[in-house]
Amino acid sequence: MKTALLRAPAQKQNREPALVSPFPAARTAEKLDLELDFVRASLPARNRLTHPHILFSPMHYEPNYAYPLLVWLHGIGNDERQLMRIMPAISMRNYVAVAPRGLAVERPPSPSTLDLSVSAILKRPKEQYDWRLSDNLTEIEQRVFDCIAVAQERCNIAPHRVFIAGFGTGGTAALRLAMLYPEYFAGAATFGGEIPPCNRIFPSWQMTQPLSVFLGIDETAHDRTCQMMELLYTAGISAEVREYPDTTSLTQTMLEEMNRWMMQIVCAEMSEVSV
Repeated sequence: MKTALLRAPAQKQNREPALVSPFPAARTAEKLDLELDFVRASLPARNRLTHPHILFSPMHYEPNYAYPLLVWLHGIGNDERQLMRIMPAISMRNYVAVAPRGLAVERPPSPSTLDLSVSAILKRPKEQYDWRLSDNLTEIEQRVFDCIAVAQERCNIAPHRVFIAGFGTGGTAALRLAMLYPEYFAGAATFGGEIPPCNRIFPSWQMTQPLSVFLGIDETAHDRTCQMMELLYTAGISAEVREYPDTTSLTQTMLEEMNRWMMQIVCAEMSEVSV
């Protein structure tokens, strides 16, 4: 069973048309500042309308082929560069991928005295980034859809094969956005992320829009997952669940299984088109 979330028209009307496909308002990016062999990283543009993100271009990129797009949301303690570490385990050829940087986490207040000793400098908290859904959902939406527009501008993207996935709090944000905008995503995946509260993700549903989710969960959370599966089934969402001994870190097995899940969806869609 499939479904979609109905949004108030006023929330959509304030968005401008996207570059290639009808994604929510997204700003274009200027020329990338850094280019490596297969990873292109962009810093904020001169007009400061963009934010740090990384765009991954697959090996032997074929411009005439419309690639699936993977949007990756890192976990707390990481940033957009996590994409460079996970793509070799997912696939170096199957996807274009893009990762925005999360929102800065406020640092604890600095001590009143300035200590310039080596030990004090090493103990200073480094800036961290996270996805705080409580009061920053609009900014998170903008960052994600900005990155989708950047990928569309620079690469040939299949508009109906856009996946969003994440680790920890990034996985929670990925599920939340996919369920708010199911018409823009073929699927959403999370590893170790909390499932958003039901009143946040199921305000109004109709059985019209397909959406698939992949849940990588800790095997100790089995009971809560069963309850969530009932809700997903009621909402008409196709869910695939994988249990792991530990979800506090990503493993190659997790990423390989997510790759197989995404490719099943891509291949099924391509078969339907060819018939």
